[in-house]
Amino acid sequence: MALLIISGASLTFAFSPFYAWPVTFLAVVIAIRQLHTRPASGFSTGWWFGLGWFGAGISWVHVSIATFGGMPLIASVGIMALLCGYLALFPALAFYLTKRFFTPALWPMSLPATWFFTEWLRSWLLSGFPWLSLGYSQLESPLAGWFPVIGETGVTALVMLVCTATAIWSFSKKLVPVVLLIAITAISGMVLNQHRWVTTTDQHTVSMVQGNIEQSIRWEPEQDAPTMAMYQAMTTPLWSSDIVIWPEAAVPKLEYLANGYLHALDEKAASTQTALITGIVDYNFETKNSWNTMIVLGTKSAGEAGHYRYGGSNRYQKHHLLPVGEVVPFESILRPLAPLFDLPMSSFSRGGFVQENIVANGVRMAPALCFEIAFPRQVSANVHQDTGMIITVSNDAWFGKSHGPAQHLQIARVRAKELGRPVVRATNNGITAFIDDAGNVTSRLPRFERASLTESVSATTGFTPYRFLGEWPMVILLLISVGTALYLQNGQKNSDK
Repeated sequence: MALLIISGASLTFAFSPFYAWPVTFLAVVIAIRQLHTRPASGFSTGWWFGLGWFGAGISWVHVSIATFGGMPLIASVGIMALLCGYLALFPALAFYLTKRFFTPALWPMSLPATWFFTEWLRSWLLSGFPWLSLGYSQLESPLAGWFPVIGETGVTALVMLVCTATAIWSFSKKLVPVVLLIAITAISGMVLNQHRWVTTTDQHTVSMVQGNIEQSIRWEPEQDAPTMAMYQAMTTPLWSSDIVIWPEAAVPKLEYLANGYLHALDEKAASTQTALITGIVDYNFETKNSWNTMIVLGTKSAGEAGHYRYGGSNRYQKHHLLPVGEVVPFESILRPLAPLFDLPMSSFSRGGFVQENIVANGVRMAPALCFEIAFPRQVSANVHQDTGMIITVSNDAWFGKSHGPAQHLQIARVRAKELGRPVVRATNNGITAFIDDAGNVTSRLPRFERASLTESVSATTGFTPYRFLGEWPMVILLLISVGTALYLQNGQKNSDK
């Protein structure tokens, strides 16, 4: 048990900000060897491994609960333990299915498929939490070239194939097949990494503003005017840019109540042939619905005057809402229990899964608001042939000085690489960064600093294989693999009778 927890916890070092990607293979091989040798069920083996994996990897969640949840330490630790215990159910299920239905010799054919299935389940059940999927850890490894071909979910399956084969074949001293598999996987990844799947179109000067507003004062009414004035002042030197981006909910007033402020910005941006994109909360006083929203002010297309109006179409409404932070399940029961379940802005409505790209100064941009960048299927569905960039705005002030924001940036880098689009990422307190279509961070701002960042961004066109085919190739291959394993398993059972 202790070895499983430690090996799971070590996975934290495979992800950003550490990037020690070989740790993934070591940790998972240890877990699979334990699955082989422990007399206990596969479920308990996977659960203890998952508890270490998520307990250390998403420890940043505790920062937000303890600091802003208004709960005593013992209660916040308990909630964190419940969350990690829930997430550990998914590797537990993968290990259970593999050990229950297949002999170890067939695990290299079956475990990647069961793991793929349970990770898919984790990505949508109870709105989904696909954070720390193993593929993200390979962004700096020889497998990185596979991201545009099979996506992060496919890279995760590839990791599981290599780890399972290594763990099982090494038992029977089949070292040559292990070496060959590792070599083929790594070399093919490096070769693929040399190919550029998309084409550069135009360059655009983009500026991003990082306001660094303390989370504790973010929704205080008396801070509205100073915050809005600060963002306006920080933007004054940036009006020569093609596009200026403010972070999630940078305008702290409800959109309808900030109408005068927004129209003034719209006119100023249009007069300088600039587009300004900002996060804001839209509340409909008639329907009582609210949306976490991204709107565009100023120039929509070249030569156009200001186009903003309240309720206009050039906007994006967040679809994937953060549980508890933005939507509270069973809220009639949970809200009275603790301040954690009654945070400001924790009752949003959902926007559509697929929405029109926002258009800023002629550039079509696929939006992802904060947490949404971790959902590859949703981001991919909103990237079209004429989409030039991906834009994501966020507020990671909830997570203090933890490694959560670094993991968030790594996820954004993987979206850029698998979809072949530059990602512009504006945040409240870091990490604000420009990411090129190969997933490289070209410039960034330090965390906890009030500053702006400007860069010339090359928009792209064309589809990567992953964007064109999605996850279907991996689904078909894994179904064939697990189907063959079931056939062989049944044949072995019949021969033993």
